[in-house]
Amino acid sequence: MKERAIIYQLFVRLFGNTNESNVVHGSIAENGCGKFADINDAALSSLSEMGFNTLWLTGIHEQASGTAYEGRESDHPNLLKGKAGSPYAIRDFFDVCPDYAVDPLNRLEEFRALLQRCKVHKLRVLIDFVPNHVARSYGSDVKPELSFGQGDDVSKFFDRDNNFYYLQPDDAGGGPPLRLPTSQREGRDGFFPAESVHGKVTGNNVISWAPSMHDWYETVKLNYGHDFTQGRNTSYLPSADAAIHEVPKTWRMMDEVIAYWQEMGVSGFRVDMAHMIPMEFWHWLVKRARARQAEVFFMAEAYNNDPAKLTDGHVLDELLAAGFDAVYDDPSYDILMGLYDGVNWCNDLDALIFTGERFHRSLRYGENHDEVRLATVKEWAATGMKVGRPVCATLFCLGRGPVMIYNGQEVGEPAEGQEGFAGNDGRTTIFDYWCMPEFVKWVNGHAYDGGRLSEEQKALRAWYGKLLQMLREPAFAVGDFYGLNYANRDNAGFGRIAGEIASGHWLYAFLRRDETTRDAFLCIVNFHPSEALHHVHVIVPEHATNWLALGEVLVFHDWWHGAVDIVISSASLHREGLSIDHIAACSAMFLRIGVFHWIDTLLKTYWICLL
Repeated sequence: MKERAIIYQLFVRLFGNTNESNVVHGSIAENGCGKFADINDAALSSLSEMGFNTLWLTGIHEQASGTAYEGRESDHPNLLKGKAGSPYAIRDFFDVCPDYAVDPLNRLEEFRALLQRCKVHKLRVLIDFVPNHVARSYGSDVKPELSFGQGDDVSKFFDRDNNFYYLQPDDAGGGPPLRLPTSQREGRDGFFPAESVHGKVTGNNVISWAPSMHDWYETVKLNYGHDFTQGRNTSYLPSADAAIHEVPKTWRMMDEVIAYWQEMGVSGFRVDMAHMIPMEFWHWLVKRARARQAEVFFMAEAYNNDPAKLTDGHVLDELLAAGFDAVYDDPSYDILMGLYDGVNWCNDLDALIFTGERFHRSLRYGENHDEVRLATVKEWAATGMKVGRPVCATLFCLGRGPVMIYNGQEVGEPAEGQEGFAGNDGRTTIFDYWCMPEFVKWVNGHAYDGGRLSEEQKALRAWYGKLLQMLREPAFAVGDFYGLNYANRDNAGFGRIAGEIASGHWLYAFLRRDETTRDAFLCIVNFHPSEALHHVHVIVPEHATNWLALGEVLVFHDWWHGAVDIVISSASLHREGLSIDHIAACSAMFLRIGVFHWIDTLLKTYWICLL
């Protein structure tokens, strides 16, 4: 996947669902469910035209669920978060969710048909790979010989070739049987018969017979040949070149999972909580996957500040070294959220501006299924859908790594109100059968033409489309970054508002430049939720103009609006800075920088005079 990945995160359960009942805790019959077939040619054509080249089809695996089908019983209610179930409590790594099929018995064929439609529209497909945990009810119908736990020595907490970690009688929680926190919910007792004697460690490393409601209690932790209670040293595990018979059992089984989906035509994987897995495993697995398909794409959800990470180094760097193409950029996202809900300034981004691979191989996003909606009233200072403009204008333009939009973000889906298991938390539920009430206006009966959107929503979606178009310009696609806030902190004209004695609170400015094509941009972003900034002066220091290497006199052209060009000398940029009369609240300016040619100006003036 050499082309920069511009990713659309598409949660299949929600994307095509046009049933607007939205009964709290509703069943699939009451609230409906999106289908693979709903992701039709009209949908794929619209996404491709908007600028996406990659789809992350979120939650496609068969997960623990309260809905039964022929040959598939519903899961024990004590194991479920919501009636639909968590897409990250996977019940069979080799199967897809029957909820998403018109004919549930034909679900794999319907998924293959979707992959083929995506291929026709030149959209590469990523799916989830969830290596750290599985549903407590895991058992593969497609490949029963590869069901986890078969042959495990259940008497041991840890054994290299066990798939799971097994609770011991004296572990926390009062001993067997396993007691799940669902006992706090009406009509449930919290017991799971399969773990009445031999309990398993919960997915977030909780060694207890009584995990809490805040734990990943519906899942169990997988074992990669390392006892996580003994620290982070995993250097004794096999190397990337190890033969298949030399590695722990879980390694071998997970390699089978990746190979299965590669053979089906999947282009890559978004890896859940990758930092909780030994780095040695990733070196080994990615190498084997690339031997089968050189362009396979691996993108890691990982957090360096999580105590559960299995390395003493910076885990994002370690994952890139292990072969991942991209890693989540949670730190930058957190800083921007902190502008509105904390005490952060734009200047705080400077601490994350560094050289090295991670800066240009970070996945940047304004939303994903784990985070609150940008348009929510719960966070982002209730700024509304417009906050997506400064947030994504900045995050998407920092580096040349992948960028991502979550379905509904582009039309300002706010996730308002009670939905089900997760409550009213500013996120669109991933645990319940639900419909996105604003997004469905774009779906418009599966025409995917936005026929029911407001003018404000149409304008927002068009804005995101134009931003994705701009990312294909050489300066953004393959160019480098130069931050300007550091040079403007003492510049009183750099967007200060009343009472501020330093600059860089709400205004962020930076350069992008491609050395080969000499394509260059100045990006200026006003994050303030309500206040326009007037008479802004952006100082571009001498080192920066030398870095641009475009000459002593430069011309700045408003790429977005096509406004009148600004001509200025490099010396003036160093002293007074580029003058901008007005930058609206929650907006961004993108000025293409070119070499000023006197002869072109004289010719233009001549022709104007003749006319």
